[in-house]
Amino acid sequence: MLFRRPDRAAWVVAAALFAAYSAMAVNRHHTMRTAGYDLGIFEQAVRAYAQLRAPIAELKGPAFNVLGDHFHPVLVLLAPFYRIFPGPITLLVTQGILLALSAVPVTRLAMEFLGRRAGVCIGLGYGLSWGIQQAAAFDFHEIAFAVPLVAYSMERLVHRRWSAAACWALPLLLVKEDQALILAAVGGYVLCAGSRRLGLLIVTVAVVTGFLTVFVIIPAFSPGQVYPYAKTASGSGMATLLTPMGVKGWTLLALVAPTLLLALRSPLLLIAVPYVAARFWTSNPAYWGTGFHYSAVLMPIVFIAALDGLRRLHTSKTAVTRVVRKSAPTAILAFALAVTMFGGLPLTRLLDAGDWQGTERFGPARDILDVIPDGADVATSNRLAPQLTRRCRVFRLIVPSPFWPLTEWVAVATSRPFPSPSPADAATIARLPQLGYRVVERGGGVVIYRRT
Repeated sequence: MLFRRPDRAAWVVAAALFAAYSAMAVNRHHTMRTAGYDLGIFEQAVRAYAQLRAPIAELKGPAFNVLGDHFHPVLVLLAPFYRIFPGPITLLVTQGILLALSAVPVTRLAMEFLGRRAGVCIGLGYGLSWGIQQAAAFDFHEIAFAVPLVAYSMERLVHRRWSAAACWALPLLLVKEDQALILAAVGGYVLCAGSRRLGLLIVTVAVVTGFLTVFVIIPAFSPGQVYPYAKTASGSGMATLLTPMGVKGWTLLALVAPTLLLALRSPLLLIAVPYVAARFWTSNPAYWGTGFHYSAVLMPIVFIAALDGLRRLHTSKTAVTRVVRKSAPTAILAFALAVTMFGGLPLTRLLDAGDWQGTERFGPARDILDVIPDGADVATSNRLAPQLTRRCRVFRLIVPSPFWPLTEWVAVATSRPFPSPSPADAATIARLPQLGYRVVERGGGVVIYRRT
């Protein structure tokens, strides 16, 4: 049963976290700190689903089906809500709900082991962990669906409810192709700690489905008929898992530090190993560190492993272990608050009055964008894309080529050009007059061009 009366404190924690995540995300969007990569891309896909079309994201390319990039059919679940509330805010609020929901099993398990007050401390510490905050602050991503699934599955593993753990973990296959690694790890744990038959079945389903997804399903939708990220797999042997040691070692420490290393006391932590290894195996440095959203799905694994580690301390009656069990919840929350405040994590922006007043500064920019009519084809700077994807067909602004059509409209932001380097944006903008574009409106740091 998802909701029980004794769980009220856990749901209060989740509600508080939802309010914080959503307020931060919506404010980021209103102050134009969201981007086409990735909020705009996901909105285009969800908008297509809501219109009963294939999930085409023009920001990735004309007629580009996002299932040829990553396998995330779970996004279909957002379509009914998008029909009622069309716009990027729907995605951001949904992500806040999903991330906050993952705190319920963590808090509930902590209350079961340590008491109500200690459980609330652990739940808040989890919700403030850097991995969750980074995901809540970085646009929208499909892994928001994975985080609560992993959390509920891990809770069932602690209680040795193997079938229930499998039921919560199996939908991970519909979230993203790399989640098959976590499902396989769950199966491996069940195989070793409980039901061999069920564990072997879970591992088999994860491996077979993961293989088919990467080598058959995604290539079938991909323009190149291949898995687009295969080229990032490193071929340098096992040594690549730990090199460069500095950034990867720091990431490993950062993963267990929010639990004061208590996660290391539980074999449940091993469930994170395949996913972390896959990240470290890639040649793309973006996966190695603590930035972006890549570690969010690991946070419930780490925290529930820590709770299992604290439970194992209960068998020891020494004075030290009693002190650890009693002080750990408060220390975990204090650590999370300290890292948030002094580590510059995203939720600190909620306390910045200037950040909230800043929404008014972007009113002129939004007024300028209103010049572009609904339903128009427009190429935009990355930061402007999600301001238009609700009502326009939006392309990424690059030097025109046979794969990128010349749109009637172009919207250019004069700052924050990620992911394109500034020189490339500048070169594209310089070519616009040669391609028949003229300035029709400017203001608020935005310039609108129209092709005549």
